[in-house]
Amino acid sequence: MAGLSRDKVASHAKFAEKLGLKYSLLADPEIGLMQALGSWGEKKSYGKVTQGPIRSTFVVSASGKVLQAYPKVKAKGHAEQVLGDLAK
Repeated sequence: MAGLSRDKVASHAKFAEKLGLKYSLLADPEIGLMQALGSWGEKKSYGKVTQGPIRSTFVVSASGKVLQAYPKVKAKGHAEQVLGDLAK
């Protein structure tokens, strides 16, 4: 499991240590990977259109193949959905 954001490596390290995270946080400050995955783009926040991260989840095989994509997810109930799908 890994998390990805445009934050810098040092910021991720501090955040992971503070919360005691047991998974990797990947840094993409140039947003190249996020754009390639469709996880960066136009979104609306309080009626205002902005560019930014689009919350998404990807299930990736050990060889790097994307097995399942969940674009534009909402946090509530999403983890349960993914875990249920993985159990199938």
